[in-house]
Amino acid sequence: MPLTTNDVNRFEAARPRLEAIAYRLLGSASEAEDAVQEAFLRWQAADVERIEVPEAWLTKVLTNLCLNQLTSARARRETYVGQWLPEPLLDGDPMLGPADTAERRESVSYAVLTLMERLSPNERAVYVLREAFDYPHREIAEILDLTEAASQQIFHRAKKHIADGTARSEVDEAAARRIVEEFLAAATSGKTEPLVRLLTSDAIAIGDGGGKVPARTKAFEGALAVAKFMRGLFKPARSKRALVGGSPEIHVTTANGGPAVVAVVGGRVVGIIVPEVTAEGIAAFRSQVNPDKLERATGVWGAVDHGEPLFHAF
Repeated sequence: MPLTTNDVNRFEAARPRLEAIAYRLLGSASEAEDAVQEAFLRWQAADVERIEVPEAWLTKVLTNLCLNQLTSARARRETYVGQWLPEPLLDGDPMLGPADTAERRESVSYAVLTLMERLSPNERAVYVLREAFDYPHREIAEILDLTEAASQQIFHRAKKHIADGTARSEVDEAAARRIVEEFLAAATSGKTEPLVRLLTSDAIAIGDGGGKVPARTKAFEGALAVAKFMRGLFKPARSKRALVGGSPEIHVTTANGGPAVVAVVGGRVVGIIVPEVTAEGIAAFRSQVNPDKLERATGVWGAVDHGEPLFHAF
């Protein structure tokens, strides 16, 4: 039977939550949208009158679609050109989902999304459903066809993996933003020493160009190497302006709940750098410059007036 208006409305009411789950599971907004659309097609084909709890049914369908996607994504990423990084989402993007608890905010942070790439698909699903959406293990077990005890064990294992990768003490958002702005000021000064002082000794810098924009395939490691790279990144050059189509406006804003440096040319986001700011200093710079992973950010960026940029790069 075709869906009634009420059936469609029930799905649309669930869409924001489904998209937020799918984004955390896949690390890609476009893939999350595709998974949710496929869930809608499954809903359309189902006998919805016999589905007792639509939210549970939709979550199960979506999660299993994402698990299949994660399995195939691992194979695709083996042939991905350069480093693969998640798609960053700017502040205000509804796909970020709920941020009313520390656990929910952390689950969508760029550092944690990157760490979740190391988890098995089942570990990632249990972690996201429990940590970000507070599903009880009984429901997670039903969604993933596990026992409740197995769900609990997988969750503890996944949480330990994430905690091991985020062992440093974090700083509050306002302090993190000040540190990032201080770093940008130092990076444009042409001096390396002030940059080194703001970094942890084991800092890294890594980028994702997807083979479409030049990005180093191996991470820069160590405070001095990262400082030199970041200083060179903002050094004026005609070739850089030609590459991105002009002199980028540089803004400091929020992406995935933390400070981010956004480069914009003619209203188009051409790069997002997400620093990992800790109490010990900046531990990482993760740069997304793959244009395919910046289309959504461009749309979100254009919907709000961000004021004057800090400066123009290149």
